Amino acid sequence: MDQTQRIDPNQIPNIDPNRTQAMGAGAPVLDPNRTQMAPGLGAIPSRALELQLTLGRPVALAHSVARENLLVEVVGAQAMGTGRAPLNLCLVIDRSGSMEGPPLDYVKRACNFVVDMLTDQDVLSIVTFEEVVEVLMPPRKVVNKALVQEHINRLQPGNTTNLYDGLSLGLQQLKNVNLPGYLERLVLFTDGEPTVGIKDFSAIVNVAGQAKEHQISVTALGFGPDYNEELLAGIARRSGGKYYYVDRPELIPTVFKQEMERLLTVVARNLKMELQLSRWVQLRQVFGGELQMRSRTAEIGLVDVERGSRVTPLIEFEFPNHPPGTYRLAKLKLTYEDGITNRTETLTSDVVIEFTTDSARANVPQDPRVASETQVALTSRSLEKTLMGMRTHQLSPTMALQELQRTQQILIQQGRTVEAQELGQAIRGLQQHDSSGAVEKTLIGTVLNLEQGKKQN
Repeated sequence: MDQTQRIDPNQIPNIDPNRTQAMGAGAPVLDPNRTQMAPGLGAIPSRALELQLTLGRPVALAHSVARENLLVEVVGAQAMGTGRAPLNLCLVIDRSGSMEGPPLDYVKRACNFVVDMLTDQDVLSIVTFEEVVEVLMPPRKVVNKALVQEHINRLQPGNTTNLYDGLSLGLQQLKNVNLPGYLERLVLFTDGEPTVGIKDFSAIVNVAGQAKEHQISVTALGFGPDYNEELLAGIARRSGGKYYYVDRPELIPTVFKQEMERLLTVVARNLKMELQLSRWVQLRQVFGGELQMRSRTAEIGLVDVERGSRVTPLIEFEFPNHPPGTYRLAKLKLTYEDGITNRTETLTSDVVIEFTTDSARANVPQDPRVASETQVALTSRSLEKTLMGMRTHQLSPTMALQELQRTQQILIQQGRTVEAQELGQAIRGLQQHDSSGAVEKTLIGTVLNLEQGKKQN
């Protein structure tokens, strides 16, 4: 039954496979409500991540069906010294006819900013696409920045939009480089829907899924009113990357710079969380990660973590009638590539809960941090329904406005200021009867941000 002895918080007992234990070697003893790993204040940490686990309630009522949420907080170190992982970066740039003029001019400026931010240890490749797909620059270390920028400045607009082949060729450039320890990223920029080549939504998104298998994330930047935001968000979602909406050409360099600054502060990448469930435990749902079930093991893919950021997957368990005692719900293992140690690291912990016949102990308020993240997760689902209602015209503009204002207030209360500001932008668009599609393009980015469960500390 996986029943355990009660835990003495001042002692780590000998390891028994059927008893609840604290985390891996060198870790502190498991607190009944929260587990954490943290470096000393002001010190450069020995690892890039801290792991904190919090159950909504550490005690459940025995002999009754119960559900409980587990908040997993993966926290990126604030202090990292001066080093960073070198980049293997590919820029995939739409230069179709609609990019002529200011859009392409600002893209050139943005790419030049990117080159300026790289070092001679970084590898850069550039692919352009219109009807014809070309490698403007094969993968090479950024030694002669002036020469790279000269090639960028020669870009000219073409004809139609062959997005599929552009994305595929860009990924090929990254896969052609075999440099262990490099952070591999593709930045895609487009202003339109695919009009030539393979135009099927699922086929294009599947390319992003293949990128994820090679530990490559795709950042998708959409400009203007004509691109398919569902497609770009799908590319970002499947690859574990980011999605940005750029509504004015003069903002293109700013968004490129913002994304580069994010990439240059990644402290942990290729995060995979594994939960080995006890045989009497069911996993109902997961927020903030991509879930795959394999028998009694749940595998949850998480996005990369930047310096000072926090990824907060939330897991809902269900368990049937259980006698009093302390039991293990699951074994948790987090593996990732560490930017401090330059090794693949593993953090482990047992998730335990106590069953009691004392209803007063069981019926306590949910931990406020868990309650807050649960509210954010439910808000994400609600926002997705609002977006769908707008698209299918099941919600009138007035009803949609009311829903967005309500959702914005919740996000403000929960400290999600970035997403609340994005909603504010969408609300203003609705109030001004914006018909350019900007409202939906903004909202889908907010939904994706909330889905990925990441925020800055």
